[in-house]
Amino acid sequence: HRRMITVRVQQEDFDPGTQLAALEAGAGAVASFTGLVRGDGGLVAMTLEHYPAMTQAALDDIAMEAARRWPLLGVTVIHRFGRLTPGDRIVFVATAS
Repeated sequence: HRRMITVRVQQEDFDPGTQLAALEAGAGAVASFTGLVRGDGGLVAMTLEHYPAMTQAALDDIAMEAARRWPLLGVTVIHRFGRLTPGDRIVFVATAS
């Protein structure tokens, strides 16, 4: 099987179901994590800023290291930036094996 590694840094929201479905083809198992913005302490909103080249490179390195260490068929990492409010999805990580 060909390994599929997808890493995206984006402002737009994402659909975890769509991302999982893309990894399920040919896999025996898919594991995922979705991080959400919490409203602890009365948080109304937060703004995530980043240095695009550094952020992309760091996440690419993490995904590639996981693919080197384990027999993964696919890896998807999505990290958002910009203004986010409680309940918004902020990060998604999924692997297929």
